[in-house]
Amino acid sequence: MSAGQVKIGFALCLVTILLAVLDTNIVSAATVPIVRDLDPVHGVDKIPWLISSFALASAAVLPLYGKLCDTIGAKKVFVGAIATFLVGSALCGAAQSMGELIAARAVQGVGGGGLMSVTMVVLAQLKGPGDEDGGGGRGKGGSIGGIVAGAGMALGPWIGGTLADHASWRWIFYVNLPVGLAVLATAVVVLRLPVTPVRHRIDYLGAALAAAFSVSLLLMTEWGGKDYAWSSPVIIGLAIASVAALALFLRRQTTAAEPILPLSMFKVPAVRLGFAIQGLVGAAMMGTLVYVMIYLQVVRGIEATSAGLYLIPMAIGMTAVGLGSERLGARWSQKTFVLTGTVAATAALGLLATTQVSTNLWQIRAELLLMGMGFGLLIGQLIQIVQAAAPARQLGVATTGVRFFQTLGNALGAAVFGTILSRVYESKGPGGSTSALRTLHGPSHASGVHALTTGMDVVFVVGAVLMAAAAYLATRLPRTAV
Repeated sequence: MSAGQVKIGFALCLVTILLAVLDTNIVSAATVPIVRDLDPVHGVDKIPWLISSFALASAAVLPLYGKLCDTIGAKKVFVGAIATFLVGSALCGAAQSMGELIAARAVQGVGGGGLMSVTMVVLAQLKGPGDEDGGGGRGKGGSIGGIVAGAGMALGPWIGGTLADHASWRWIFYVNLPVGLAVLATAVVVLRLPVTPVRHRIDYLGAALAAAFSVSLLLMTEWGGKDYAWSSPVIIGLAIASVAALALFLRRQTTAAEPILPLSMFKVPAVRLGFAIQGLVGAAMMGTLVYVMIYLQVVRGIEATSAGLYLIPMAIGMTAVGLGSERLGARWSQKTFVLTGTVAATAALGLLATTQVSTNLWQIRAELLLMGMGFGLLIGQLIQIVQAAAPARQLGVATTGVRFFQTLGNALGAAVFGTILSRVYESKGPGGSTSALRTLHGPSHASGVHALTTGMDVVFVVGAVLMAAAAYLATRLPRTAV
């Protein structure tokens, strides 16, 4: 590819990452108008499925996407993922019932799972021979791609709320079509990526077992403590299914001719540590975004759309670090980036753990700014470390593996943090559970708000511990992680 084509390919990847991350978060702020339009009577009960169907479908196909990249080439998989995402977006916008919308979100999620992970493979392959500065490749591409992803994560709820309030909720899906079609057409014409001349076999059984494990785990964490008690037969059954699927998957990976996630990769220290750190980061990030939003809306009474604006400092922190990372990259190794980022995120979570009912909101913004700077140093770096350490023939599997472990971290973090918050509230607050808070008034409501804030502080402490563990693992990264 020429230098111009590489730049165009690089721009395509950034737009694709932004689309993927926005659609992961954009629906959360538009659920009320969606329910009001499609099913005002029973729609509220279906909101969890509306939000989780995208994540479930994305997680289920992640391991398969990586193997497909290594087998038939990243370009074909990239184009297929975009096309699937656009079909899902069109179906979402045209949905006439909650059931149709949930099914369409699952189709969109199948494509969305590839948009993020396969795009990182494309970025890695855009690096030409002897291109050490990453002019669209591993170094620069991964870092800026991570910044775009972080900005999309922060701005998604605000954009979704704005479109729903001033246009129609259908436009949060229709807006993908012109942008996505332009990306699709340009990718077909411009991208010229290497294709392995060796034929590979795809372990579909392994992919199915990985999907069964991730879906059952995500459902367990989504339903546990909310729709069903943790001791209920449904949650216990999902836990058993998760363990069984994981055991069968691991066994399959030791016997398959070409496993979907080769266990040999875990023998490489940089890959093993990269997966673990990304999982911890995923859990801590979930705690930050979700529980800061709960604090702002429930404790401080801020509307959902306005609360989303408080994530802008986090996006600014990510962007500022991204703009400065090129200069720092000349002096810092990727290990230094990861270590500094985990330490900064640990400090931010530690500060958030001091939040009180009357904490100055500018302090919250400052803490989110520091959090954004920490995550900005992390996102993209871990993918580059894993890509550099993994065998070239396993680039796709290694890249999607990072995303897969982040998804698992998100799920486990949501479960652990939700359980902690509920237990603290039940021990200190009136009403027995957090759901009863909205029915309380006067002193009982004030006591409940204080108990909820205390529970969130404990959540942030646990998040800080997870990030501190990630910082320790970062010290164990090989010195060759540059």
